[in-house]
Amino acid sequence: MSSIDLGAANFESTISENDIVLVDFWASWCGPCRQFAPIYEAAAEANDDIVFGSINTEEEQQLAAAAKVSSIPTLMAFKGGKLVFNQAGALPADALDQLITAVRELDMSKVEQA
Repeated sequence: MSSIDLGAANFESTISENDIVLVDFWASWCGPCRQFAPIYEAAAEANDDIVFGSINTEEEQQLAAAAKVSSIPTLMAFKGGKLVFNQAGALPADALDQLITAVRELDMSKVEQA
């Protein structure tokens, strides 16, 4: 499954209604964003049990501000409706794969106790 466009209208429901959601905050003028896009799309195609969302920060400035995105690309991961990863900068494919594995294996009962 390829990534889906997220915006103010569907962001909260997507996060709350899916077990794992990765969100890429990007802009068309951003070189690193354009370099990361094919890596992100390939991961989306390879991991159909995870929702991969993309937020165009130019079109969704209020959403990006609410998410405290200060630099792009920024990748966030949500599990069980909770933010479990937030990092600016484009990840290489192997690092994205490692992140996906870590989020899958994350024991949310331990996260919620912390």
